[in-house]
Amino acid sequence: MNEFLDIFGVSLRQLEELAAEGARSSGWCDLYFENTVYCDLLLRDGAVASGGFHTDYGCGIRVLDGEKTGYAYSESTDYPSLLSAARAAAAIADGKSSAASGQSVSLRRIQPSAPLYGMEEEWFSADKRKLASWLGSIEDEIRRREAGTLKVIALLSFSTSDILMYNSLGELSTDSRPLGSVSVTAVIGRNGKTEQRMASKSFRCGAEMLTPGLRDALAAEIVDSLDDSFAARHPKGGKMPVVMAAGASGILLHEAMGHAFEADFNRKGQSVFSGRIGERICRKGINIIDDATIPGNRGSLNIDDEGVPGQKTYMVQDGILNSYLHDRISAKWYGVAPTGNGRRESFRYNPIPRMRATYMESGSDGSLDDLISSVKKGIYVDRFANGEVKIGEGDFTFYVNRGYLIENGRLTMPVKDINIIGNGPRALSDIVAVAGDLRIDDGTWTCGKEQSVAVSCGIPSVLVKELTVGGQ
Repeated sequence: MNEFLDIFGVSLRQLEELAAEGARSSGWCDLYFENTVYCDLLLRDGAVASGGFHTDYGCGIRVLDGEKTGYAYSESTDYPSLLSAARAAAAIADGKSSAASGQSVSLRRIQPSAPLYGMEEEWFSADKRKLASWLGSIEDEIRRREAGTLKVIALLSFSTSDILMYNSLGELSTDSRPLGSVSVTAVIGRNGKTEQRMASKSFRCGAEMLTPGLRDALAAEIVDSLDDSFAARHPKGGKMPVVMAAGASGILLHEAMGHAFEADFNRKGQSVFSGRIGERICRKGINIIDDATIPGNRGSLNIDDEGVPGQKTYMVQDGILNSYLHDRISAKWYGVAPTGNGRRESFRYNPIPRMRATYMESGSDGSLDDLISSVKKGIYVDRFANGEVKIGEGDFTFYVNRGYLIENGRLTMPVKDINIIGNGPRALSDIVAVAGDLRIDDGTWTCGKEQSVAVSCGIPSVLVKELTVGGQ
């Protein structure tokens, strides 16, 4: 604890005074201190030729007064600056703070039951020449596997965030969050045609993640099924069954369904799931989870950005809508405990309900092959790209850049550059089979709901009885 107080140059007594200042009229104030150090290295044209480094440091202070929120931040953590921010937040929330009350509270440390991440090799102590050499080895491996490689761009980014939180209940929490990410883009040419392939991996750990195994996994993903990609065509469009592959297809679960479970949308009546806790929304046996407790996962958090321990939340349990995703505001409004989903991009932003690692548990309907063999005519998709979702209605459109036609229970013509169109709640209720092959995707997923935060997603192979495929 003392090392965090030293980082930000504050004392426990000052934290107590600042929280009391903000909460003088409203009853609630919380402080969020952050020190994030970020670095990246970029490989282009066969060499690591550029990089970046920056530090984000400061404190955000929030005051809650009924339905009103006051928020102010300071990029300095000297006491006069913090006191000014606390008074500004109180004024925005219509508090009438003028001087600290001096009322004391009992200090209570909030700690996770077990740390979910750490660093065996500190990022900023690692030899940067070794980091650059490892990044260069990705291009070497891709070119070794595929002679038609025209260009490779690879980005290694890493950060460490030291977080200190305190609130007017006297709750104190700290966290040190590492995050390492690698993104690779390759352009591959054959017979006058080109394909652009992308792969990425991200984990909450240190430089120990940069192994030959990770390099090989990225290279393999880049060159996987290239023959089919070059041969792929646009299928005939229409409504048909869709089999979604395990892993990255979970982005549809995140976007088209997960956001609709976030409690702020439901509290304001903007979600199709508003007021439906306890209702059946899909078939029995389906469990959808938002989880902060997967060790080393990009979306995991020891403690969320309101000082609530990370936890595993069943949004849907056995087909029944079981829980929304709550921050402290929505939890108080609903009269439930917060689920540890209060997240923010940085100290400059208010915390709001956000997902972490969102996935569906494995089912009992056999394997991917079993799902495919049950379809007479449909489509199998194993790589989604960008999509658009209307949270209120649940309507979505997703771009698919890799898949296959299914004809008489077999994969036939490879397809690409098509759209999958549907409605999230309807698609969820139309899931007729769930395989037993859950895979959490470890890509560099980032959610952009008002603010950007690191997330992850996953899904087992699933069969949706009908979606609209936009083709020829």
